[in-house]
Amino acid sequence: MIQLRNLTLTRGVQPLFENASLQLHPGWRVGLTGANGSGKSSFFALLRGELHAEAGDLEIPASWAVAHVSQETPALPDAALDFILAGDTELRAIERQLAEAEARHEGERIALLHGRLQEIGGYAARARAAELLHGLGFADADFVRPVADFSGGWRVRLNLARALMARSDLLLLDEPTNHLDLDAVLWLESWLKSYAGTLLLISHDRDFLDAVVGRILHIEGRRMTLYAGNYSTCERARAERLAGQQAMYEKQQRETAALHAFIDRFRAKATKARQAQSRLKALARMEEIAPAHVDTPFSFRFATPAGISDPLLQLDQAAAGYADTPVLTGVNLTLRPGSRAGLLGRNGAGKSTLVKLLAGELRPMAGKRHAGRNLTIGYFAQHQLEQLRPNESPLRHLIRAEPETREQELRDYLGGFDFHGDMVNAACGHFSGGEKARLALALLIRQRPNLLLLDEPTNHLDLEMREALTLALQETEAAVVVVSHDRHLLRTTCDELWLIDAGCAVPFDGDLDDYAVWLAQQRAAIRNADSNKAAEKEARKEARLAAEADKKSAQATRRALTKEVEKLEKQLAAWQAEKNQLDAQLADPALYAEASRGQLATLLKRQAELTILIDPAELRWLELQETGYRLQGSGQT
Repeated sequence: MIQLRNLTLTRGVQPLFENASLQLHPGWRVGLTGANGSGKSSFFALLRGELHAEAGDLEIPASWAVAHVSQETPALPDAALDFILAGDTELRAIERQLAEAEARHEGERIALLHGRLQEIGGYAARARAAELLHGLGFADADFVRPVADFSGGWRVRLNLARALMARSDLLLLDEPTNHLDLDAVLWLESWLKSYAGTLLLISHDRDFLDAVVGRILHIEGRRMTLYAGNYSTCERARAERLAGQQAMYEKQQRETAALHAFIDRFRAKATKARQAQSRLKALARMEEIAPAHVDTPFSFRFATPAGISDPLLQLDQAAAGYADTPVLTGVNLTLRPGSRAGLLGRNGAGKSTLVKLLAGELRPMAGKRHAGRNLTIGYFAQHQLEQLRPNESPLRHLIRAEPETREQELRDYLGGFDFHGDMVNAACGHFSGGEKARLALALLIRQRPNLLLLDEPTNHLDLEMREALTLALQETEAAVVVVSHDRHLLRTTCDELWLIDAGCAVPFDGDLDDYAVWLAQQRAAIRNADSNKAAEKEARKEARLAAEADKKSAQATRRALTKEVEKLEKQLAAWQAEKNQLDAQLADPALYAEASRGQLATLLKRQAELTILIDPAELRWLELQETGYRLQGSGQT
C-alpha cells in the first residue's frame, strides 16, 4: 500500500500540505481534488520520484510498476499503434530478446521467452492497443499514421492510451478527460472501472469522479483529508463542516434559497420530456450540494443582454463544411431567447462545425443563416485562449474593451473570477491553462451577449469554477448552445439535446443516460459490422485456400496420371512389339511340324500371357485419358 507519515511538501517557499498521514490500499480508486495550485500535480510528481518531501515519509511498494500520462509527445516517426504498444515496456523488451535469440538460434531461450510472452498476454497486445485507440476516438486509418502527424490534442490522447497500455500496479491520471469528447469520456469511465490496480485520479469532472472513484483525497488549507465515498459524498461532508461556521451558514442559506427559487420557476415551465425531467433532477442535486461551495473564490453572473431579438438566430436547410466537402447538410435550427441546447455526437461528427456556423465563422455552403437584428454572440472555444494578448494583463484587456469604465469596477469584476492582487496586473502569457480559460470567459461575459456558444468551456477549469459557471448559466437570459464532455454542466444547463450524426443535426429524444445507451448500441453495431467483415474476409480466405488446395490436388493428380500413362505406354509398346514378333513366328508353317511342337507350345503360352497383359492395360490407358480430359475441361490443370 501507499503510506504517508507526517508528510510535508513545498514548492519553492510555499507549503502545499503539511503533516499528512494516511494509507491508500491496493485496488483503491482515489480521486485527488483541491483548488488549482493546492498541490495535486506536485503530489503525483512526489509519487513518481520527481520531487522530494521536506519532511516525513512516503512509502510505495518497491515492486509496483507506476504508469502515468506524459505531458509531452515529441514529433516521432513511429506509427500510432507502435507508439501505444511501447507503453508495455516488458512486451517490447521480450520482443527484442526474441529477435536476438532467434538470430543466434538459441532454442531453449526462445521457448522461455515465448512462455513469458504467453503469461503477459503478449499475443493479444496488438488487439488491446487497437481497442484503446478505438475507445479514444481513433480510426483504423490512424493506426499507421506517424505520431508527428497528429495535433496536440490528439497526441494527448495517444499519451493516455500509452499509459493505459502499461500493465501497472499504480496508475496516475492528471485530468485525463481534458481534450476528450463525451464519447471518449464515457469509454474511459468504463475502462477505469475494470482497472485492477490502484488508481489515483485528478479530475474536475464531478460525474466522472462519482462514477469511477470510491474515495476522495482532498487538499485544502495545507491539509490532506481522505473521505470514504465518491465526490458527492465528499461535498456533503464539506457542507456539514462549513455549516458549523456561522458566516458560511448564512451564505449557504442565501445561495440555497436563490437556487430553490430558480428551480421552482423552471419546474413551472418544464415539459414531461425526458431531458427536462433529467434537468430537474440535476438542479435538485445542485440545490443539495450548493452549501459545499459557499467558500468558493468565484462569484459572477451574466449581465442582462443589451438587446434581444426573437428569434435570435435561424438556420434553414443549411450546409457547412470545409473547402468543397460538406460536414453537415439540411440543418434546420431556431434559437430563441432562453433556448438551452446541448450538442451531442461522436468525435468528428460535426459539433464544432455547427457551432462555427452559428457563430458566423463558417458561411453556409447551402441554405440560409438568418441573424436577428439585435444578435450579440459570445463565442467560447479553445482558440479563443490563443487570442489573448500574452504581454497584457487581465486588467489591461478589460480597459482596452471599456476605456470609459472606472478601474475599480473592472478590478471588482475580475475578482469574481479569482484575479486578485498582483494577478490583475500580471502578463497573462505566463498564466496556466485554467487561468487563461477564466480570463477568456470573463471577457466574453463582459460583452453582455444574448447568444452564448460554448465549445468545451470547462477544459482546464477546476471544480469550483465549473460550479460557478454552471450557476451563472442558470440565471442568464441569453440563449445557450454548449458542446461539453462535462455531463453535470449539460444536465443542469440544457433543456434540449441535439444529436449530430451522419451529416445531420436532429433533436435527440432522450437524456444523457439515453445517449450513453445509444453510443453503446453504435459501438456494438460497429463491432458486429467489423466481425461480419472479418468473417467475410475469413470466408474468402478459406475459399481461396480451398481453391488453391483443389488446384494443387488436381495438378498432383494430373502429374500422377501423366506418369502412369507414360509408364503404361512404355509397357504397352514393349508388349505390342513382343506380341507382333510372336505373331510373325506363329505364322511360319514349319513351326507346326512334329519336331517343333515344344517350341510352338511355349510361343502360344507367351502369346496368351501378352494378350492378358495388353487388354486391361489398354483399358486403363483409355480410362486415364478420359480422366485427363475431364480435369482439363474443369480448368484444374
